[in-house]
Amino acid sequence: MPFTSKKEILLQKAEAVYQKMLEDHTGNWGMDINHWDWVPGVGVISILEYYEQRGKKEILQHLTDWANQNLHKAENQKVINSMAPFAIFPVLYNETGDKKWLQTAEKIGQWIVNEAPRTREGALEHTVTEDASFPEQVWADTIFMAVLFLARLSRLTGNTSYAQEALQQLKLHLALLQDEQTGVLFHGWNCMAGDHMSAARWTRANAWIAVGTPMILQELEKIVTPDEEIIDRYNILMKALLNYQQENGLWNTVMDQVDFYPETSGSAGIAAGLLKAWRIGLLDENMIEPVKKTVLAVLDKIDADGTVAGVSGGTPVMPSIEAYNHIPCYPSQYGQGLTLILLAEALR
Repeated sequence: MPFTSKKEILLQKAEAVYQKMLEDHTGNWGMDINHWDWVPGVGVISILEYYEQRGKKEILQHLTDWANQNLHKAENQKVINSMAPFAIFPVLYNETGDKKWLQTAEKIGQWIVNEAPRTREGALEHTVTEDASFPEQVWADTIFMAVLFLARLSRLTGNTSYAQEALQQLKLHLALLQDEQTGVLFHGWNCMAGDHMSAARWTRANAWIAVGTPMILQELEKIVTPDEEIIDRYNILMKALLNYQQENGLWNTVMDQVDFYPETSGSAGIAAGLLKAWRIGLLDENMIEPVKKTVLAVLDKIDADGTVAGVSGGTPVMPSIEAYNHIPCYPSQYGQGLTLILLAEALR
């Protein structure tokens, strides 16, 4: 495997990142894992990735305890962006046999398929728990926050309607967000205006789909065959992303802006996507050398206590490209999480 010589440092850093995520961060929106929204959702999804790589039962127990302690908080958070934590429920059911996880997952799956707001094209509208509305807007985030869950639910239940919905959403998001000139993705699409708003080629938006796509397709293997358009667009995306990787191995927070700051979480997500896609045969081994550069750069961003630095704050579609460069950086569960996914993947 590509990172055999780095195994010990990868294990050490991954464990430090994971342990930092479990600490009591009450009152710290970015790092507090004990609430229900997309931020802790990315956290628990990544911890599940770490569990599947390490196989340590205490990691699974942390996830089970988290789900038992926080599930009641989901009752008033039924929006697309807060679906992320449910992505661990199919695995919790498989591992524990507790029907609560299956029943809850099926209930949420039905809500997404039958009730969640959609745009005129049929894409899931990006709804959030915050006091903000983005009518008829499509954001790249949705693929990781909701569509991954649908794919896992399909694999668990054998219900192909979830699989078909997952593929349709993936196809729609790629088609609506992909820049036909460069091949990379814009942050969002406004269906009413028919434009990409500020038209920012935001790195973390690309990361959600870069890493989410192979995770989804792996779940759907032997259930449904993905449309060739999905495979083609994803390949174009991943090869195009390499055009914007900086010499330091990272991507800037808006990737085509050479004077913007480098951003760790998006870079980790893109590199994890490259590795996952290579592992399941979507991409060739030419992707490995750029990933090695990113892994080394990300390792340098992990402090001794496991805190991942250089992670931009929660970011809606900003009114201008320049505004993205003013988003402050601070530690977060999603920064820790995307980094942990990369490290877990590099350890495979």
